[in-house]
Amino acid sequence: MSFLAFFFIVASLLSFVMAQLVLKRAMEVTRKSGFRNLQFFSRVAGGIALMTISFFLTLGLLQRFDLSYLYPFQGLSVIFITVTAAVVLKEKLNLQLTIGALLISAGIVLVSLS
Repeated sequence: MSFLAFFFIVASLLSFVMAQLVLKRAMEVTRKSGFRNLQFFSRVAGGIALMTISFFLTLGLLQRFDLSYLYPFQGLSVIFITVTAAVVLKEKLNLQLTIGALLISAGIVLVSLS
């Protein structure tokens, strides 16, 4: 795998993770001020833009690599989202959630190896 391919895989993964965080923040704004808020719309627009970037990067990667090769990287998004939600959003991680995220990721890797 070339450096450029690795860069695009990481960029796709990170844009997906960031989109989830931005959209979560957008929905938190609605609890206080509802859906008619400039902050809500700007965050939703940012989240959709990041999701769109992730989508098109993934399409480009699927054009060049097997799905069984790319899917384990997508499985890492579970771990990245869990960790960044704990750090950035101050969500509480418990043992059950941590083990579940690790099992999901391990399962994806095992399936991709077969």
